[in-house]
Amino acid sequence: MGASRRRVEDDRFIRGKGSYIDDVVLPGMLHMEILRSPLAHARIKSIDTSKAYAIPGVRLVLTGEMMATRNLAWMPTLSYDTQAVLATDKVRFQGQEVACVIADDPYVAKDGCEAISVDYEPLPPIVNPEQAMAEGAPLIRDDKENQRDNVAFDWAVGDKDGTDRAFAQADVVSQIDLHYPRSHPSPLECCGSIADFNRATSKLTVYMTTQAPHIVRAAVSLIAELPEHMIRIISPDLGGGFGNKVPVYPGYVMAILASILLERPVKWIEDRSGNLISTGFGRDVYLHGEVAMRRDGKILAVRMNTVSDHGAFFADAQPSKFKIGLMHSAFACYDIPYAHLAARGVYTNKAPGGVAYRCSFRVTEAMFFQERMMQAAADDLGMDQAAFRRINFVRDDDFPHRTPYGFLTDSGQYGKCLDVAMEAIGYENFLRQQQEARKEGRLLGIGISTMTEPLGAGNSREYDILGIKMFDSAELRVHMTGRAILRTGAKTQGQGHETTWAQIVAHELGLPADDVVVEEGDTDTAPFGMGTYASRSTPVAGAAVAMAARKVRAKSRKLAAHLLEVSEEDVEWELGRFYVRSAPERGVSIQECAMAAYSNMPDGLEPGLEATAYYDPPNLTWPFAAYICTVEVDPETGVWDVLNFVAVDDCGVRINPMIVEGQIMGGLTEAYAMANMQFITFDAEGNCVGGNFMDYLLPTAWETPGYELHEVVTPCPHHPIGAKGVGECATVAGPAAFVNAVVNALQDPRVRNIDMPVLPDRVYEAITRRHDVSGAPPVKND
Repeated sequence: MGASRRRVEDDRFIRGKGSYIDDVVLPGMLHMEILRSPLAHARIKSIDTSKAYAIPGVRLVLTGEMMATRNLAWMPTLSYDTQAVLATDKVRFQGQEVACVIADDPYVAKDGCEAISVDYEPLPPIVNPEQAMAEGAPLIRDDKENQRDNVAFDWAVGDKDGTDRAFAQADVVSQIDLHYPRSHPSPLECCGSIADFNRATSKLTVYMTTQAPHIVRAAVSLIAELPEHMIRIISPDLGGGFGNKVPVYPGYVMAILASILLERPVKWIEDRSGNLISTGFGRDVYLHGEVAMRRDGKILAVRMNTVSDHGAFFADAQPSKFKIGLMHSAFACYDIPYAHLAARGVYTNKAPGGVAYRCSFRVTEAMFFQERMMQAAADDLGMDQAAFRRINFVRDDDFPHRTPYGFLTDSGQYGKCLDVAMEAIGYENFLRQQQEARKEGRLLGIGISTMTEPLGAGNSREYDILGIKMFDSAELRVHMTGRAILRTGAKTQGQGHETTWAQIVAHELGLPADDVVVEEGDTDTAPFGMGTYASRSTPVAGAAVAMAARKVRAKSRKLAAHLLEVSEEDVEWELGRFYVRSAPERGVSIQECAMAAYSNMPDGLEPGLEATAYYDPPNLTWPFAAYICTVEVDPETGVWDVLNFVAVDDCGVRINPMIVEGQIMGGLTEAYAMANMQFITFDAEGNCVGGNFMDYLLPTAWETPGYELHEVVTPCPHHPIGAKGVGECATVAGPAAFVNAVVNALQDPRVRNIDMPVLPDRVYEAITRRHDVSGAPPVKND
């Protein structure tokens, strides 16, 4: 534990030996391509597939009408809504699936799609919540019985009466309006699947780019009406996921039906344009935030009113009982008596949103809103932003702490983390430099973001998806030679599970990590698990690994007592070895115990050395981060450059520090991209603007700033190894630090907000026109 062991999985990746969906070739395999709607909102008058069928090599063309005859035109979402597999009545967003062609090769299939003729009757498109909620707005979900407007849900949490009383007593009330724009996970590998239905055995095998194989198996069983034990989901190496590969996409369902109908394997590989305009987006939430304060800086209460744009279907991947995810985790690191959150979700003519893009169920929006509200509040008080945070932090001796929205945080050293960050950045010295620079016409800014976020759902009393509780599992088998195989219900997409899980086993049993092989992603061999997203890896699956290893160790103790011819109570343990308490020189290794499990068992003890553990966490884990960013803004162009970025993370016990640092650097780079350059939006006609990598920019090594990383370690008191999780912290907390720094550089009380991405033209507009700059759609299409 704590060793920076090199990632064992990289040996195959850097040599091009990974096994991805498109590497899988099955005998007799056909290929599928999808025809997508060019319009955002239109009635389908007719679909003519005759010319497609006339193309040699085309085997099947599926339409919504054909899917409907098999009750497969619609499917359930992970949020108890319904989503069209293939459009029947009308299309509801640009890029929606209208038909698909299965052919001998992908090029013939694409030709077949181009030969399909669709007669559309255009309808008025809606691209933002204001339009959706306007009186007389076109009804998007007219397929839903009793749906009379474009509201998907209304939800509230917190103490409204207490919050109202606190606001009435406040000396100062700070307000701000924000929009967290759509972001796209943009994995290296797009989505894809190969469905292979065997008529002789009635077994369906699906190779699939999924982060949650067992959940997908359950969903496929419901949709395809096949028994779950006759479905096998195999998720091979994934070229990134970031939340994009959690949902069940229409392409998966179409490929499965096509394989059943044709009795041949059917492969679907999504292209980049299809991925950018149609698969799950993240974010797209609007906030009106208010903070009630005393003049000395103490926060009395907060109000958050959010409206989330869910696109055409409510397809969020999140715990069932929380309609807006864990948005109410905001302000968990601050000691605030009262808070109230009112959330509304609306339908628009955009691709379904709400995918947790490297965040734990809307936590990224929660923490961005929180830290932008904190900076605005500090400015309204005329108080230093670091001092304002420190006044309101939860104290070290106030854990476990109940947040104003009802969460229970576990542990932390919030003030210490901020101290480390301020010292590393040279906080007071930079403030002096900032004032000197302003005299020269230079704009320097400093931004802070401090947050604790809930990771590791978890806690089956409160958390489920589609009614399935969110525990996780691990199965450890130690062979007679002392080598082991570990299988878990998680699914890595780059987190380093094969390295980290083996280190946990090594820490618990003393087996060399190189002697532990890790397997994931096959529902026929892996124990049931909820998959990998929302930073569940170490907090939940990693805990299951530790518990399985401890079960193996407990049985090994019995074997050691037998081999040493003493009672079990006389046996002591040190890493990799049992010994007699009264005679430490007499001992046996864990490998000798493994051999005895198959060759020298005591009476009454089962042979073999293996264990399965299902871990249901007692609570979420709560890592903390303090990030400080300094920037310089060019007043003539609006271009801003990062001068320095200090990140202090307290993620509890670190299993592999090198992997943790890689996760933080990757997360900060995604945060920088969202704050600075990733712009995907919609024009008034519902056309997706940014549906390619010429417009939706990804940071390269040239643009990405450097990061200075520090750590504070506060072990989680209820986790088996004290870990809290870290995979998403940087992406969650990072954006606010960048934006706060740019707004701070302007130091204009009339400029309270510039929506992300903070593009140079937006900064220039804020400087010259001295007002807030919104990035909400629609944008001009000229």
